[in-house]
Amino acid sequence: MKKQTKVMWNVGLIGGLLLLLFVLEQILPSGSMLFTVLKKGAIYALVAIGYTMVYGIIGMINFAHGDVFMIGGYLAFYGVSMFLMPWWLAVCLAIVVTTAFGVGLERVAYRPLRDSPRISIMISAIGASFLIENLAIVLFDARPKAFPVPAFFSQNLIFGGVRVSTVSLIIPLVTALILAVLLWIVHRTKTGMAMRAVSTDIDAARLMAIDVNKIVSITFALGSALAAVGGSIWATKYPSLAPLEGIMPG
Repeated sequence: MKKQTKVMWNVGLIGGLLLLLFVLEQILPSGSMLFTVLKKGAIYALVAIGYTMVYGIIGMINFAHGDVFMIGGYLAFYGVSMFLMPWWLAVCLAIVVTTAFGVGLERVAYRPLRDSPRISIMISAIGASFLIENLAIVLFDARPKAFPVPAFFSQNLIFGGVRVSTVSLIIPLVTALILAVLLWIVHRTKTGMAMRAVSTDIDAARLMAIDVNKIVSITFALGSALAAVGGSIWATKYPSLAPLEGIMPG
């Protein structure tokens, strides 16, 4: 098994989340706290998968991934507040635009340096992160913005005497659905097979006529889409947006 290949990080992540859920269920006195921890863990999982996908395929840490997360939240915010879109439509639009942004970032900042020393790509990633953050401060203003949360997400449900907010249930369910789709893509499609081949040996993948640039772009697209979902959900649960929001989750 070469490097950290075989893109089995997602299986390990699901197993880790289930194990964490079991442990927390045994030690936490409050069921509502359990849902809170699970909800936050699901958001971090969406961010972490985007990181590990890129690292597993081309072996680089995309330091700008947290900023892509922030862009997704802002796009959903402006879709709801400025263009008066329904929440779900604003999130879908944010996913599409953020995906395109992530692919463009890869083409401009990373692809020209793919065969360069690893340190060059790392410096480019750090520079891209600082550039996105400062552009966000100029374009969106440094003051935090209140995200308009739909009334549906503010409702509470009661399970066995435990009061749980609707959003605390929706977030883990959405994350589980996304992980299932991602598992299917990686293990059941030709694109996923090509991703695993590139992660194992990029030079051998080229010899097998795999378009490495295309596969890397698809990887960045998937990671950016996950970041957009995470950013939108984060803004919904913690309804405050700031240009440096992506630093902590990312």
